[in-house]
Amino acid sequence: MAIRILHTADLHLDSPLRSLALKNARLSEQVRIASRRALERMVQFCIDEGVQALLIAGDLYDGQARSAKTAAYLALQMERLRAAGIEVFYIKGNHDAENPISGAVALPDNVHVFDGRGGKVQLGAEDIWIHGVSFRDKHAPESLLPRYQAPEPSAINIALMHSSLAGVAGHDPYAPCSVAALKAAGFDYWALGHIHKRQIHSEAPWVVMSGMPQGRDIGEAGPKSATLLTIEGGAVSVSEVRASEVEFQAVSCAVDGLESDDAIRAALRDCLREVAANTRSPAAILRLALTGSTPRAWHIRRDKDMWQATIEELAEEAGSLWIEKISLEINAEEAASPEGVNAAQEVQGLMEDMRQEAGFVAEAQQELTQIMALLPPDSRRRLIPDEAAQTALLEQLTQDAVLSMAARLRGQST
Repeated sequence: MAIRILHTADLHLDSPLRSLALKNARLSEQVRIASRRALERMVQFCIDEGVQALLIAGDLYDGQARSAKTAAYLALQMERLRAAGIEVFYIKGNHDAENPISGAVALPDNVHVFDGRGGKVQLGAEDIWIHGVSFRDKHAPESLLPRYQAPEPSAINIALMHSSLAGVAGHDPYAPCSVAALKAAGFDYWALGHIHKRQIHSEAPWVVMSGMPQGRDIGEAGPKSATLLTIEGGAVSVSEVRASEVEFQAVSCAVDGLESDDAIRAALRDCLREVAANTRSPAAILRLALTGSTPRAWHIRRDKDMWQATIEELAEEAGSLWIEKISLEINAEEAASPEGVNAAQEVQGLMEDMRQEAGFVAEAQQELTQIMALLPPDSRRRLIPDEAAQTALLEQLTQDAVLSMAARLRGQST
């Protein structure tokens, strides 16, 4: 009879919002509870599908800014699994290790929490052994692999590890370990956590980074999932199980050659309906870019607030879509006036020249630095991870300012 086990990690329960969704009260509430809904969806899947165990490969919590209510909520979800006879195996990741409540709350007895010394537990009466090592504190500069006990002979051996592996852009190194070292350790399945993007590193044996079950912002875009292990006849196979309540998407809508507002609205409606039809999660939060060349470009820039409201209405009409941000990547090729260059074009040219001057760049850079200083450190690191990103952001902001001013000038002349 097949044994089924669900593998997840990096739930970051009740993680603080990192999204522009904060500007919309209804939207922010949907994002705020999304990680809970993802957990509930996985718990219900385990119950409905007769899964024998749930593996949580670290970062169940999200650092120190957590409440006892979060832990109590978790205990209730684990109790649902206990009532269905489902075991839970959990290792603490770097965020759990720094959480003051993650070790203080009494979880039901179906939950086995591995400690920093490591250990192994048999899954019921099955010839399946679950191994795990938790983070002792929030930093783990050395590999945790030496702490794992040897695999049980002639059994299926599954190991949970929270690790950045050899390193991934955007993630600090935690418990570094190579895929080659994991493959050589003799386990049948490595249930990994820490990197938020799902990836299968090996199939013989399985080395699987499950990815997070719920994204938190556009940097964690797309539908999120958990990984289902099926063990039958001594062999392990895997499949993907959707978990996310809401997904973030970057979407482009082309308006090339469209000469009327009606035509642009029709194109937007078609675009958003297609997005809604292809969205795998119950809802999606969009960053929408209007692209292409249209004679209405300057009018759209001038009346951006009106178009923002229009697009939000069209998204709601399409169903289960929310607009987080709109970017205007549109332009209009205009013929010069009979005198050569009209006033609006001339002013735009002057502003373009001005924003390239060293004095203006230095002053703008100083203003941007002061604004960045008002943001939390994590937000600053995500927005401007290096000097090149800061330069690119400044270029984008000043260019947008020029185009917005030009749109106002042209709008006044039409």
